[in-house]
Amino acid sequence: MKVLIIEDEKPAAERLSKLVAGLRDDMEITDVIDSVDSAVVWLREFGMPGLIFMDIQLADGLCFDIFRKVKVHTPVIFTTAFDQYALRAFEVNSVDYLLKPIDVEVLKRALDKYNDLRTMFSPLPEEAVSMLQQALQSPRYRERFLIKQGSALQYVPVSNIAYFYAEEGVNFIRHKEGERYMVDLNLEEIERRLNPRDFFRVSRKVIVGVESIRSIENYFNGRLILSLDPKFGPSVVVSRERVVDFKEWLGK
Repeated sequence: MKVLIIEDEKPAAERLSKLVAGLRDDMEITDVIDSVDSAVVWLREFGMPGLIFMDIQLADGLCFDIFRKVKVHTPVIFTTAFDQYALRAFEVNSVDYLLKPIDVEVLKRALDKYNDLRTMFSPLPEEAVSMLQQALQSPRYRERFLIKQGSALQYVPVSNIAYFYAEEGVNFIRHKEGERYMVDLNLEEIERRLNPRDFFRVSRKVIVGVESIRSIENYFNGRLILSLDPKFGPSVVVSRERVVDFKEWLGK
């Protein structure tokens, strides 16, 4: 099987090549690409390999630009030193998301996961690609959340939720009509269960729904300040590190 590595750090690419070769003798590293533009050219010229290892921060930008310029039909294992891109990675053909420096056991599990997916769909080769793409690209998200109201339990449809927030160690749902409800899940668990097209975590304490945003203003140090509906007590500030991703999310 042909494997493409998209990585702008030569030592990292060489190490990854050796690790893959040591784990899988059925995989051949067909090329190493170091930029968005060269990856787009390569994929258009040579077509899709069996698997792609893809660093996120490349020489000329973020790897997500590749997906905007060419339709990638191949499963991808992302490799990066940063963890803030995980949600974006799983919006595309992600099999796994590995943090550098890559541990050989973690890499082995990622390759086993990829192999399991291939084996699962192997009886129908032509349909397998389509089914694998669907499995990778269409994660199932929560349609409702269980809440506490006194001693009773009820549920709130996600379509009725304006935003989630944490306050003094307790996590809450804010209904679009203004009510707030306590929820047992923490914000990390909630974030994983939400469709990233509809919700964005702007800070450690707030996850906003796109329909709850009423205004956006520039704030000092390159940050943004949001006005939400229903109104949120303290200011909702988008940190400078999240501004680029936040703007891209709004533009989807």
